[in-house]
Amino acid sequence: MVDGGRLVLVATPIGNLGDLSARGIETLRTADVIACEDTRRTRVLLSAAEIPGGGRLRAVHEHNEAAAAARIAREVADGRVVAYVSDAGMPGISDPGARLVRACIELDADLAVTTVPGPTALAAALVLSGLPADRFVFEGFLPRRGSQRRARLAAIGAEPRTVVLYESPRRLAATLGSLVGVCGPDRPAAVARELTKLHEEVLRAPLGACEIFASAALPPPRGEHVIVVGGAPAADEATDGEIEVAVV
Repeated sequence: MVDGGRLVLVATPIGNLGDLSARGIETLRTADVIACEDTRRTRVLLSAAEIPGGGRLRAVHEHNEAAAAARIAREVADGRVVAYVSDAGMPGISDPGARLVRACIELDADLAVTTVPGPTALAAALVLSGLPADRFVFEGFLPRRGSQRRARLAAIGAEPRTVVLYESPRRLAATLGSLVGVCGPDRPAAVARELTKLHEEVLRAPLGACEIFASAALPPPRGEHVIVVGGAPAADEATDGEIEVAVV
């Protein structure tokens, strides 16, 4: 390995372009390669920060993820500094950044992998929800259908910790309805959208009310949403009489 090569995961704004850190700007300005999910969106970010893109951009998305990750890992091994940005937020969370990190480690465990941390929608929504944040579970995007979705929903219904999920606007109402089915309509929840933007909105209400709001919204809500669900209440301890009946 040539000295100096490294992969740097650079957090980018989740809405407000002013949230790009000074260290993030410098990393993107000086990197040999900028890998990203969508080159068009990244060009907008670079332009806003007055960072030249040139021929440094490399697309890494769900359709070319494996091949692109292997290629970028080789560039790091050859001594190049590769900065990776997702469309928004902290790379590696529900995006191809995790594949890039694994590719570098699998190619050479000594390859340098580091990060310029920053905004992330899950943390922003969690702290704004008002629900317990000392212990929580991040579920990302649920499977769209089938047994895997049912299993994940059942686990959420029984989970005692606060649960954070991502969802698209098209499936928001359906997912909230599924959560009502496993958690009940009275479970405390919050739905956040447009975080850090001008029209930031956080709806804090029982799940049933959140579902009704999402179902009735005209026009349908836009932009990716974050759903935060309170943990399952602790089961009441059985009485002596209930224990005696159960063991008979």
